[in-house]
Amino acid sequence: MKNEILIGVDFGGTKILAGGMTEKGEIVCEPVKMPTNGQESGEKIIARLTNSIDEVIRRSEVRIDQVKGIGLGVTGPLDIKNGTILECPQLPTLRFFPLKKAVENYFHRPVYMDNDANCLIYGETLFGSGVGKMNVVGFTLGTGLGCAIILDGKIFVGSTESAGEIWPSPYGDGTIEDLVCGAGVSKIYRRISGKERSAVDIASLAEKGEENALATWSEFGKHLSVAMAWTINVIDPDIVILGGSISNAYPYFSSSMEENLRKYICPVPSERTRVVCSKLGANAGFIGAAALAMRQEESRTQENFNEESL
Repeated sequence: MKNEILIGVDFGGTKILAGGMTEKGEIVCEPVKMPTNGQESGEKIIARLTNSIDEVIRRSEVRIDQVKGIGLGVTGPLDIKNGTILECPQLPTLRFFPLKKAVENYFHRPVYMDNDANCLIYGETLFGSGVGKMNVVGFTLGTGLGCAIILDGKIFVGSTESAGEIWPSPYGDGTIEDLVCGAGVSKIYRRISGKERSAVDIASLAEKGEENALATWSEFGKHLSVAMAWTINVIDPDIVILGGSISNAYPYFSSSMEENLRKYICPVPSERTRVVCSKLGANAGFIGAAALAMRQEESRTQENFNEESL
């Protein structure tokens, strides 16, 4: 029997990945992965979510009262303060759904919720590539383009909880996300080669030395560097972390990304700011969500202590 654990859930439109960890960031059981099937009814989706958490508790061999908190990293847009999913394209049947309250009512444990990109980069900051850094910028490269900002060791959400939402920023004839995401990689390859390929296939072709694929990733790196340069110049982070499935192709776009990036950021950060890939891999999202619950519980405990001391 283990002591108290924290449970984190990476809840996206494609998959639900849940896991348990200790306060030291140690994973306590095999994570639970389920398809979200985001187009199905909200009732079925929430049942999968609660079932995944139930299964983590079973695998961790703990009682429900040994779950110190549950963290949810959710695809947005969100009302983080109230724990509500807003008009999310990937979860259309959960429009304006009070997710935090629903999970709290089911498990009767403290539940905390934030954007999935924020949680992923927060997990990396505490237990992965950003350990020891206080100011971190992270980009999640996958189906879409996500960005997270950690300032003074805390997730920065801004006045409307939209900090880091750079995806709709104007770029060329459209937005930056049009090119800096999985579909963007396919779009670049189609223009260069005239053929349809997924980002995964294009990475495999690049590994084999296919010229069109290598040219695609080189161009992708240039587009990514623009988003990174603007963000670095505004935030001045200690480190930049790249996560998400597209970051697996880092060896093929890193050279062009670095070459362009260093030209367009201020001189001192150009020399000092490092760009690294996620160390926690596919687990970063649920680890970050669990870390969110851990930090929020610590803050709540401290506030209660301060009130009792008055």
